[in-house]
Amino acid sequence: MQFVEVDKNADGRITSEEVKEIIALSASANKLSKIKERADEYTALIMEELDPNNLGYIELEDLEALLLQSPSEAVARSTTTHSSKLSKVLSMKLAPSNDTSPLRRHWQEFLYFVEENWKRIWVMTLWLSICIALFIWKFIQYRNRAVFHIMGYCVATAKGAAETLKFNMALVLLPVCRNTITWIRSKTKIGAVVPFNDNINFHKVIAAGVAVGVALHAGAHLTCDFPLLLHASDAKYEPMKPFFGDKRPPNYWWFVKGTAGWTGIVMVVLMSIAFVLAQPWFRRNKLKDTNPLKKMTGFNAFWFTHHLFAIVYVLLIVHGTSLYLTKEWYKKSTWMYIAYPVFLYSCERIVRLFRSHDAVKIQKVAVYPGHVLALYMSKPTGFRYRSGQYIFINCRAVSPYEWHPFSITSAPGDNYLSVHIRTRGDWTSRLRTVFSEACRPPAEGESGLLRADLSRGITDCNARFPKLLIDGPYGAPAQDYREYDVLLLIGLGIGATPLISIVKDVLNHIQPGGSVGGAEPGSTTGKAKKRQFMTKRAYFYWVTREEGSFEWFRGVMNEVAEKDKDQVIELHNHCSSVYQEGDARSALIVMLQELQHAKKGVDILSGTSVKTHFARPNWRSVFKRVAVNHENQRVGVFYCGEPVLVPQLRQLSADFTHKTNTKFEFHKENF
Repeated sequence: MQFVEVDKNADGRITSEEVKEIIALSASANKLSKIKERADEYTALIMEELDPNNLGYIELEDLEALLLQSPSEAVARSTTTHSSKLSKVLSMKLAPSNDTSPLRRHWQEFLYFVEENWKRIWVMTLWLSICIALFIWKFIQYRNRAVFHIMGYCVATAKGAAETLKFNMALVLLPVCRNTITWIRSKTKIGAVVPFNDNINFHKVIAAGVAVGVALHAGAHLTCDFPLLLHASDAKYEPMKPFFGDKRPPNYWWFVKGTAGWTGIVMVVLMSIAFVLAQPWFRRNKLKDTNPLKKMTGFNAFWFTHHLFAIVYVLLIVHGTSLYLTKEWYKKSTWMYIAYPVFLYSCERIVRLFRSHDAVKIQKVAVYPGHVLALYMSKPTGFRYRSGQYIFINCRAVSPYEWHPFSITSAPGDNYLSVHIRTRGDWTSRLRTVFSEACRPPAEGESGLLRADLSRGITDCNARFPKLLIDGPYGAPAQDYREYDVLLLIGLGIGATPLISIVKDVLNHIQPGGSVGGAEPGSTTGKAKKRQFMTKRAYFYWVTREEGSFEWFRGVMNEVAEKDKDQVIELHNHCSSVYQEGDARSALIVMLQELQHAKKGVDILSGTSVKTHFARPNWRSVFKRVAVNHENQRVGVFYCGEPVLVPQLRQLSADFTHKTNTKFEFHKENF
């Protein structure tokens, strides 16, 4: 219909100008601005194909035939090459469940849940058991003391909650000891039973436990046992004299102004501020612009208010040594609980301070479409990391105190360190602006809007690069990829960053000097035995809305296509803004893609030899294909991107694990 409308004189012939108009309309419908900008080039491509005699026009029926022919030929070629496996994929169905009973079905689902989450379950069970045991122990202890006859269950509840508070205030520091966790997961096998990937989630759970403990402890004291003591008769007050003095407290203010009182109240206020501003709604600054609280929220508010806990821990020790009902020093156990965690965390901060003191040398900078800043830095002496890990970056020209985490996109074998940063907030926006001012416009044929490449002697920058500090590396879920023979890597948008590092690492191991399934290049024989590179196949799926996003990692795509002779790595780029193949609105784009790839070997969207797929992938088909290709193998599924896709990928991993003979293990990167 679109072609008929363009053929204004209805003579069945389409001129080059009309072809150009068709391309522009199709590009606009699919939000492909770059194709629209290069409409002249693609018009010439079509005219060359359909007008070999240079008549200046093509027949409408020839164009329609080409549109219908191109996709079908591609499918035919694919079917011829992979007919047996394609047939198996199409005919494959998940083994149906034989359980018709709802009870049995739910029981099976429960077993699947336990199998997938057993690490989390045992850790949570242990934590809850300890909290309950501590509460009961202290509750019974005060149930049998004389104070119970005046203050009743209120004091027993307050003291039981206080015991869990001491434990949780000590424990809450451990999940954020990043250096310690990174060392443990990299150097030991404890990660086989402890879910280190959930360290931040566990930190949040413990914080919730602290909130419950504070509510019970402070609530029971302030609203229950203190009023009971104030209104007790002289006879009942007699046993309380060793704790509160010969004269009964005259009023409520007596408790509040005491050391235990004011320290407790200040701690509650500080913890409440930090707890509220740590919630996603405030931390990600989702408040409306008209909301007066908007300026008081955001990452900075979260970061700085979290450091109020340094004051909280000092007050906690003072509070724990000023108890009314405990006089013996050895029974004042608050400091005993928190001494080691506070010492460990303090050492962590000292290590971070010294390690992040020296600035890295900037080698190359590029500002890409989609508001992405790529920084290439010198690798600090002794800096060793694994693909999938991340670093913290500080730029004093932007903010002297802010540190932000970013996934490493370079591979361990590279002689540089790189990160790709997408502009999402105030800090990243200012960072992009600062580095953009030091760059130049790109030369013809180069990707990126602005760039500066000191590694090639290009120093015509408008200003010197600002000083950049790094801290890390730190462990992340994606670093466990080496445990699998087969990898299924899925990235959404900028979430592809840690996965790109993995792709590059796999590529480095299939180069001369590295081998698939062998030890790390450059490693000694002893170390090689400990750290075998198991990966023999990798599937990388990258989904992005914007065509310009493919420029971020164009170099990596070209490198894989050029050097991966054995096709160990399979790349799949998806542009979700384009209508799926088979839709009339994308038919012309598909045809252009086929022509461009056939004649020049370059994809019209990515600018590489890797062909771009249109619309989002059919994830069930993806899993089905991997399951057919790798029967009786373990597949590591690593996802990084918006959380909207997590439930589907997790469910597919479980379904294909339990109903095929391929085991899929799902890992979600914190994004």
